[in-house]
Amino acid sequence: MSSTIGRRYAKALLALAEEQKQTAKVRRDLDSLVATWADSKELREIFENPAVTTEARAKVLQAVSQRLGLSPILVNTLKLLSDRRRLRHVPEVAEAFAELAEEAAGGVLAEVTTATKMPEAYFVKLTKALEAAVGKKITLVKREDPELIAGVVTRVGDRVFDGSLRTRLQELKDQMLAN
Repeated sequence: MSSTIGRRYAKALLALAEEQKQTAKVRRDLDSLVATWADSKELREIFENPAVTTEARAKVLQAVSQRLGLSPILVNTLKLLSDRRRLRHVPEVAEAFAELAEEAAGGVLAEVTTATKMPEAYFVKLTKALEAAVGKKITLVKREDPELIAGVVTRVGDRVFDGSLRTRLQELKDQMLAN
């Protein structure tokens, strides 16, 4: 779930992207940036270390932006985040941007977390079932979390459907301790 900070910047970014008809490009660029962010501990450390100067952060940000071919709208937003020492919120901004862009297009973003890799046919059936339940087009974001042990956790907006074995075991433990 995206943070308040993530949603605030995502709303502003979406407004600019829609105005310039670049929503899809900015969304792809954000996905690319988040993947780079997740893969590079060094990059995260540069932007989270208070000892790194504003100028040094700006140079690194410019290099990353050029290498990834990021849109000018996104680059300006990233500069603002960097100047305010909030670049660590990029994943939250990306998540909120995807949710808001999906809503603006009349759809809903659903996050599906499974314990292991699932066949594509499973996700197709799940998408159809979710679309029937909410009455809107669903875009799935797939994640894997082995800590679930087995089962699936699905988040659609504010609703969470938790069918994981981890949760079931916790519920059983709580019942046993209550008696």
